[in-house]
Amino acid sequence: MTAITRTGRTGRGRGSVALLACGALAAAGLAAAGVAVLEPQSATASSHREAPLISGQPQFDNTDVYAFVSPDHPDTTTVVANWLPFQEPAGGPNFYTFATDARYDIHIDSDGDAQDDLLYRFTFKDHRKNENTFLYNTGAVEALDDPDLNFTQTYDIELLRLEHNKVVSEHKVAENLPVAPSNVGKASMPDYQALRDQAVQKVPGGLKAFAGQADDPFFVDLRVFDLLYGGDLSEVGNDTTKGYNVNTIALQVPNTYIQESKEQPVVGIYSTTERENAEGDWTRVSRLGMPLVNEVVNPVKDKDKFNASSPENDGDFLKNVTEPELPKLVEGIYKIKAPAEPRDDLVGVFLTGVKDLNQPPNVKASEMLRLNTGIKPVAKPKRLGVLDGDNAGFPNGRRLTDDVLDIALQVVEGELVGSKNDLGDAVDANDKEFGKAFPYVALPTAGSDTEAAGKATKSATGLTGGMSSITASWDDNTVMLVSAASGAAGVLLVVLGVTWLRSRRHPARSSWLG
Repeated sequence: MTAITRTGRTGRGRGSVALLACGALAAAGLAAAGVAVLEPQSATASSHREAPLISGQPQFDNTDVYAFVSPDHPDTTTVVANWLPFQEPAGGPNFYTFATDARYDIHIDSDGDAQDDLLYRFTFKDHRKNENTFLYNTGAVEALDDPDLNFTQTYDIELLRLEHNKVVSEHKVAENLPVAPSNVGKASMPDYQALRDQAVQKVPGGLKAFAGQADDPFFVDLRVFDLLYGGDLSEVGNDTTKGYNVNTIALQVPNTYIQESKEQPVVGIYSTTERENAEGDWTRVSRLGMPLVNEVVNPVKDKDKFNASSPENDGDFLKNVTEPELPKLVEGIYKIKAPAEPRDDLVGVFLTGVKDLNQPPNVKASEMLRLNTGIKPVAKPKRLGVLDGDNAGFPNGRRLTDDVLDIALQVVEGELVGSKNDLGDAVDANDKEFGKAFPYVALPTAGSDTEAAGKATKSATGLTGGMSSITASWDDNTVMLVSAASGAAGVLLVVLGVTWLRSRRHPARSSWLG
């Protein structure tokens, strides 16, 4: 998914380029996690237009899910779920809305049995003040109830309690909460922060809720899909999602609401989207928990079926976890030795949670974010999370600042089983600073902001000289192997630049890494 460079534990390193890795390696941590390459029930995914059907239904398309103990209120958990990827900020006059024929659901598994115990459901309604104009707003908007904001949305929240996949109770948590609008531009919305603040709502029971547009917090270089990063590896190190927005739903819930008990504080979290058809029936069309799976791992024939799946059958595909395909491909093409099988280390990280960290007792293998709500947040999060001794980070839940791409790359190539490495892409942080308070996501880029695109271009061209030497190290066999693999796949398998650092030892790992 992205070009790969050497990365240090506490910062980005630079070193000589030693090897090349395949483009699919960017998702390898999760692909290898069995998150399965062939069957639709195997996992959830970080999905920016990852499947044929959902790419044509962006309002229903999950992009990422985050779950973390709230840094400023550690007695609560915050879930951030995003939809509708790659929003061009100036994309009017019909800006970006939640679908009114959708159910946006956040699922909670409190006891590790791969079945929902709680489900928070968000549904939306449209409101127009004047249908005799094409304008989204007819003047400067200073409040969410401003008469000049012509188009608005509101939403309801329902709480469903389930036992054995059956709804046993339904409760309306909140009604007609306001949605933060798309950030049209500085002239239309001179103080967007004020609009954001008004959209943060306190909900009975000690909850907080937010729905509206936000900056896409997922930082990654997706230009791997432009054949070998431009054909000469010159297109690297650029945050592809920079300057784009998403639609965000955020919910902050007291830990005691979602925990099985204080003695068992680990919860599983994922999100889904259901769409209503003409007959009034609801069909699941998108599912997402762990990042970076369905987008570049599942073959085309399984992607849509995957999005309609549920976690309870994920354990059926354990072989895809213990005998992952991608490390073998990497070894065959680039001579990076695949770790020995079975890969029980990946089972713990991606399907059951890690013992003594975020694994619930009697867990049933299933793919979702697993968060130990009993682990307090840290003052200075480390982007590599648990790999760098920060047990409050990924794969224990997922914070906005966690560099899940680098973590996944290092784990799949054997970081936990003795093959120490510093694989990583050249995008280590989001382009915008995250907030200190709920909902924590950064403000959306305004339609009047033209600086982001220019900065992105500069960052890409600035790396050209540093990467151009890579092509000189290719021999004829490498070129032939890459070409053959691409043809055989019938789907994209492209090259990422890799730096493999073995001469420098890492700082101490956290206790569960051994």
